[in-house]
Amino acid sequence: MTLSPETPAPLGTDTGPDLRETQRIYVACLAAYNNGHLHGAWIEATSPDEVRDKVRAMLAASPEPDGDEWSIHDYEGFEGCTISEYASFETVCALAAFIAEHGALGAKLYRNFGDDLAQAEAAFEDYAGQYRSAADFAEEVTRDSGTEIPASLDYYIDWTALARDMALNGEIMLFQTGFDEVHIFWSR
Repeated sequence: MTLSPETPAPLGTDTGPDLRETQRIYVACLAAYNNGHLHGAWIEATSPDEVRDKVRAMLAASPEPDGDEWSIHDYEGFEGCTISEYASFETVCALAAFIAEHGALGAKLYRNFGDDLAQAEAAFEDYAGQYRSAADFAEEVTRDSGTEIPASLDYYIDWTALARDMALNGEIMLFQTGFDEVHIFWSR
């Protein structure tokens, strides 16, 4: 038996596909839904044309004749991003590709920019890097700028406060994605 995302693994086994890394949407037939039947399909958000073809196939197999309207009833693998019930397949697939490439960090950026994918993608042009803390970033930027700090004053500098001021002043954006994992972006 060949397992696919449509074929679950037998109970008690862990040989099924790992769907946590896959961005999928559940598309339902509205004619069936409005007549008390649950009919739909989980579809991987790969390309708009593939999704459209699978939706057409799902609608053709509907228990209700002439079912031609659909809506997105559920989704998974989008790292907490919200997808509209009637989002276009182009939008869904573009977001899926962005999340597949950038993971939780991409999702946080997407939400930070009010679900504007173009702004979230553009933010990566100003990506400063991943650091253990914002204080590490502030210290690195200061030292790399050529500013000489006398050894006698080095221990008095509060790098955490400097990083906080940089964020409050709007110079940088911070996104924490894990313990000792802070991503820094320069603000525009």
